[in-house]
Amino acid sequence: MAQSSSSAQPVGIGWSSAALAIFVSILWGGNIVSLKIALATVPPFWCAFWRMVLGAAVLSAWALSRGVPLRPLKGEGRGLFGLGMLFAVQIALMNEGALMTSPAFGEVIINSYAIFANVVAHFAMNERLNGSRALGLALAFAGLCLVAFSRPDSALAPKPLEGNLVMILSSILLGIRQVYTRWLVQGTHPARAVVWMLLWSIPAFLLGSLVTGEPLLLRELTWRPVAAIAYQGVVVAGVCFVGWAWLLRKHPAGSISMFSFLVPFAGIAFSMALLGEPLRKGLLMGAALAVGGLLLVAFSGRSVTRDRPAGTAVRSSSR
Repeated sequence: MAQSSSSAQPVGIGWSSAALAIFVSILWGGNIVSLKIALATVPPFWCAFWRMVLGAAVLSAWALSRGVPLRPLKGEGRGLFGLGMLFAVQIALMNEGALMTSPAFGEVIINSYAIFANVVAHFAMNERLNGSRALGLALAFAGLCLVAFSRPDSALAPKPLEGNLVMILSSILLGIRQVYTRWLVQGTHPARAVVWMLLWSIPAFLLGSLVTGEPLLLRELTWRPVAAIAYQGVVVAGVCFVGWAWLLRKHPAGSISMFSFLVPFAGIAFSMALLGEPLRKGLLMGAALAVGGLLLVAFSGRSVTRDRPAGTAVRSSSR
């Protein structure tokens, strides 16, 4: 983590750390699949509300155990509020998109956020794009478009084009949030920033559910949606963040972030295994092109994807 790292120099990645990074990336890949399962029973705003309640509880307990004060310091309140509102809108769009498109397509699209993060960072944080990085972003964007205009399974995607476009909007906001978080944690402890991001989103989702008149449940509650929301809140927003933060305290951020490119492919595999989603050629080709382009960006010098602090590593744990 950016402000809580030990003074020791980062060390190379051993087998145990590589295994943990792969394991966490695979767990992240189940995020949209678990969301799709939950949304069949729990409406979007309530689904986000319960997820953030669980995630905030887990991360608050972890931060306090690490001795991180959660009370905002003087001058931090406005920035933390802005982060929470940006996060709430991004998650609301992601949940709405997940209703309309398939989990595999949604996972690939949402994980293309680095395209937009690098573009925003070019203008907002003076992280200049060289020729190789610009080419990588162009390839990744082409892959994103290929996925967005492909046709997922109709049983899982009642409105595929609309859902994919809403997912792209969420991905754009996620990219903006990464840059904003990166700027914010220069003066705020990353763990405190993430906890307050979740905390501020909770009343926003509650208000959204009341304004839209969402019922608490769409059908009888069973163990599946409960397990799905618990997975999002405890595993994705909690365990994954803690595991990634531990890795970033020991190893270079650029080396660890390479494992996150496994996430979209893990998402495709989860959707095939748990929901029976067929593997579409356009999805696979688009995902490969998007990930390949982002790998080119990552290997072409410093970028938001490679050189992010632990606080921004939560981009997948709290998407």
